[in-house]
Amino acid sequence: MSQPSARPWVRVIHGPNLNLLGAREPEIYGSRSLDALNTSLRELAAQLDVELDLRQSNHEGQIIDWVQECRRVASQRSVGLIINPAGYTHTSVAIQDAIRGVSIPVIEVHLSNIYGREALRHSSVTGVACAGVIMGFGFDSYLLALKHLAAELTR
Repeated sequence: MSQPSARPWVRVIHGPNLNLLGAREPEIYGSRSLDALNTSLRELAAQLDVELDLRQSNHEGQIIDWVQECRRVASQRSVGLIINPAGYTHTSVAIQDAIRGVSIPVIEVHLSNIYGREALRHSSVTGVACAGVIMGFGFDSYLLALKHLAAELTR
C-alpha cells in the first residue's frame, strides 16, 4: 500500500446541463462558461494546496460511479467532494444513497438560490446527505465549498 498523500484531494462533480453554462439561461446561471468556473477552481486549489479532480456528466449513473470512486481514494488520502447535482438535486435518491455510502465530507453547491426559483426546485433530496449546502452565490458557491473542504481536510 502506498503512503497517504499529505495534500488533500477534492473531487468536483458538475451535474446535468452544467456543460451549457454561459449559454443556458444566463439570467439565472450567469454568462461565464464551465471552463471559466473550472479555471477559478484550479486557481484557488493551487493557492490552498489541494489536488482537484473536475468532472461533468449529464448521466445519473456516471455521477454515482464518480461519487463511489471517492471511497477508494479516501482509503489512501484525505478526500472531500463538491457536488452540484443540478436537476438531480430534486429527484435522485440514488445519488443521495451514494453520498451517504462514501463517508467523506460532501458539500452540495448551486449557482442559484433554489428557494428563489420554481416550487419544484425548493427541495433537495441529495442535500440531506451532505455536510452542508451552499447556494445562490454563482461561482462563489463552489469557491466557498472548496475553501471549507480545504480547511476541513487539513485539520
